[in-house]
Amino acid sequence: MSVLMSHELLGYYRALAERSLTVVDVETTGHRCHQDRVTEIAVVQGIIGQGISRSQSNLIHSGAMIPSFITQLTGISQDMVDGAEAAEKIWPRYADDLYHGVLTAHNFDFDYGFLKAEYKRLGRSFHRPPSERLCTVALARLMLPDLPSRSLPKLVQHFQFPVGRSHRAEADAHACWLLAQRLLSDICNDSDDKVLNRFAQEWMPLNLAARLLKCSHAVAQSRLTEAGVAHRLSKRTPHSVPMYRRGDVESLVVASGDRQLLLF
Repeated sequence: MSVLMSHELLGYYRALAERSLTVVDVETTGHRCHQDRVTEIAVVQGIIGQGISRSQSNLIHSGAMIPSFITQLTGISQDMVDGAEAAEKIWPRYADDLYHGVLTAHNFDFDYGFLKAEYKRLGRSFHRPPSERLCTVALARLMLPDLPSRSLPKLVQHFQFPVGRSHRAEADAHACWLLAQRLLSDICNDSDDKVLNRFAQEWMPLNLAARLLKCSHAVAQSRLTEAGVAHRLSKRTPHSVPMYRRGDVESLVVASGDRQLLLF
């Protein structure tokens, strides 16, 4: 999805809150979706204003070996998956659910990459268009900009969500649902001004600021510096990346006339 201005995001997220969400979480043998395999999946479905309507989870036997550090992290052992149903039986049962509503995940690209890879192994394609995807990491960065971490375990701790052990699919899927419910409800229930002021505090990396400003990274950084826009350096990447408040970037966009505001 393209980078949206705050007033566009307000309408976008309020519309999403009216739709059915399909929250998915997968546990895996590693981080490389084309090489590692899914060991557990959970799906939670519901509508924010109505609650959860469906929840299911399964351990999956893919034939892959589980590294010891993964077992330490997740609690999923080799014996547990060796006794589970085979991947080729599990994945067809989840296909309809995964195409229902807005596919939602925390750190969406990770789970989505594994879903696509697992269905590709069965000779099937899996694709959801950007308008049918919701990443709760992106939502948390927008709504909770000054938390030191937006990892799911840290957010569970922050909100005291009543879920089980982190890094198990069922617990993490329910945590993701509760996070989406909490943040989307705030967006829907608070006034426009309050929500937009909250959006303005998001820390935006230079590459996204450049996309809003419709220019190269170098030109964007120069324009932001010339305008006196303050920044901080991200510590989440190997190389420090300049981060700017969304509101400051959008003010420069509006001042330069690069983007026509829509009125809601």
